Amino acid sequence: MEKWDIYNSKRQKIGKQVFRGDKLKDNEFHLVVNAWIVNDKKQFLITQRSLNKSFPLMWECTGGSALAGESGLEACVREIKEELGFSIDKNSAKKIGTALRYFDGCPDILEVYIFNSNIELKDIKIQKEEVNDVMWASKEEVLKLYKDKKFEASLFFMDALCYFD
Repeated sequence: MEKWDIYNSKRQKIGKQVFRGDKLKDNEFHLVVNAWIVNDKKQFLITQRSLNKSFPLMWECTGGSALAGESGLEACVREIKEELGFSIDKNSAKKIGTALRYFDGCPDILEVYIFNSNIELKDIKIQKEEVNDVMWASKEEVLKLYKDKKFEASLFFMDALCYFD
């Protein structure tokens, strides 16, 4: 069972931990991350959500919740390893943004990072419980998926896509 650190609105840990699924107060936040991976061709490694998840078969960037004791960057590295089966160089990471978001019973702090990797698709080992498929996509292809309502975009979506413009 996942355990999360709880933060205040100033993004400071408040010395409280909860289990995933526990209801949070409106002034309590847990840390969530998005990890955008881009290659030298300026293509984005995107994943398709598994059928058993909310928003099934939607495309997205890799991400998830930080576990207790993890920084946002550490959570990204772990999520990539768990969901895609490869280790990413944390030194290639650049933070794109951070924001407070409100979801009833589960407010969060979103941290978004972009990483560089040229991993081959054949070398990716997807976690079937989380990921149905994976592909490299250009900015234009990601935007088309979004316009066709096939991509689950969160905050800093355009910041990530336009990072190299």
